[in-house]
Amino acid sequence: MVDATKTKKVASSSSTRKKPISRSRYSKAEIYEIFATFEKDNPEPEGELNHSNEFTLLVAVVLSAQATDAGVNKATQHLFQIADTPEKMVALGEDKIREEIRTIGLYKNKAKNTFLLSQMLIEQHGGQVPQTREELEALPGVGRKTANVVLNIAFGQPTIAVDTHLFRIANRLGLAPGKTPLDVEKKLEKVIPQDFMQHAHHWLILHGRYICKARKPACDRCIIYDLCKSKEKILKNAA
Repeated sequence: MVDATKTKKVASSSSTRKKPISRSRYSKAEIYEIFATFEKDNPEPEGELNHSNEFTLLVAVVLSAQATDAGVNKATQHLFQIADTPEKMVALGEDKIREEIRTIGLYKNKAKNTFLLSQMLIEQHGGQVPQTREELEALPGVGRKTANVVLNIAFGQPTIAVDTHLFRIANRLGLAPGKTPLDVEKKLEKVIPQDFMQHAHHWLILHGRYICKARKPACDRCIIYDLCKSKEKILKNAA
């Protein structure tokens, strides 16, 4: 027989637990001001992966998984000189691709994916990078984040690419709290004003990479400091 008293206590304890914040801490006006501030500071933000066309952008983003942009740029400097189209990449071959990118993490699997996606672009898309998320995600090594980056940068679509930096600050600031990157992406799509959607993920990624850093946010250099509602916010006059 279940002890009703114990059951009641457990239920009571559960009901008093604090639920994680699921809504933005900011009003519409505050969110607008945040992105207006980002825009004023950097009207035309750009991604930091070097590329010369849609194909090299796609490859660079695939290679950037669990690697720094600087590391990818170093690895692709020569690769993109000799193989800047799917046809040239296939002609290069998987072994040669592997040698070109061996300085970045997971290079063996990434070389295989680069070769296979190049083949698929030739066979199914006439050597062109497709312009839909579904078609992009069908390519080897391409996930939702990669697809969103390509759609945004290459084709000007107002997508939100949630990387580790953006995921962290969306939760830290309470701008769009979520348990998964997809949660954060969907919530950001709802709260970010349309005026700022095209560049929103660039501003947030750059902010997370250089200012609102993982170990110690540089609050003394933050341009949205006065608007920030993060519990990790460091007082400017603190030692």
